Amino acid sequence: MKTLKLSLLLCFVTTLTFGNVSTKEKEALIAICNATNGDNWTVVWDIDKPINTWHGVVVKNDKVIALDLSFNNLEGVLPSQIGDLENLQTLNLFRNKISGVIPESIGNLKQLTSLNIAFNALEGRLPNTIGNLASLESLELFMNKIEGSIPTTIGSLSQLQKIEIFSNNLTGAIPQEIGTLTNLKELSLSSNNLSGSIPKTVKNLVNLEKLSLYDNQLFGAIPSSLGNLTKLEEIMLSDNFLFGNVPSNLASLDNLKILMINNNDLQGDFANLGKSLPEGVQFEFANIGERKKAALAGTD
Repeated sequence: MKTLKLSLLLCFVTTLTFGNVSTKEKEALIAICNATNGDNWTVVWDIDKPINTWHGVVVKNDKVIALDLSFNNLEGVLPSQIGDLENLQTLNLFRNKISGVIPESIGNLKQLTSLNIAFNALEGRLPNTIGNLASLESLELFMNKIEGSIPTTIGSLSQLQKIEIFSNNLTGAIPQEIGTLTNLKELSLSSNNLSGSIPKTVKNLVNLEKLSLYDNQLFGAIPSSLGNLTKLEEIMLSDNFLFGNVPSNLASLDNLKILMINNNDLQGDFANLGKSLPEGVQFEFANIGERKKAALAGTD
């Protein structure tokens, strides 16, 4: 009797640990494999073995909850079936050779908390369906070739703490809806082709620690409300077309470590501002006006 109970217990534990993933999820994983040249991955999958033994796949309660194929030589496009992994909480495809667009079906991953497809060769626009990722806390898409404007639906991602979409080909204005992301700690959109002014709604980002918008085509004034965002540690606005006076209340940011406003058309008493900043702040303001002069020279 004891032997039978032990056998049943072992069977139960085995079922919990190696339980069957749904056919839909398995087919989605195989579709990703086929679409990204799985035979040439650094670590390949043996699809004849249980799914929870596949490299980078985490299974819990018969559901695929995480997929980490970073640094794995994926080359190809993301198939629409990726949206069938509806139980995913983390998706990490960092540092591969993935091209094509982010599928609209990405919006099905409503339990996703972390999305990282940075350092690939993604193209096209960000899908509006990205606004469906209600649980998302971290969005990392930097070092790609993503173009077009930032969808206004991004304002629906109330749990977001990090946005890193720097070094892409984004255009248009930063949407006002960014101001609804009150949990945001990092906003990094540098090295794109963004235009327009810094949205006034940034005043609502009370948890913001890093604001990186350098190397764009932004114009207008630096919002004085930045001086009220007391958690700010880094403000990087260099290499834009910003003009007007630099808000003096930036000196009241006690946690500030970096303030970069060089290569703009800003005005102010920079020497005194530098003295007023917290001790040890990296303050760069050289070449003020050079971007404007260069732009005017280009019209001759």
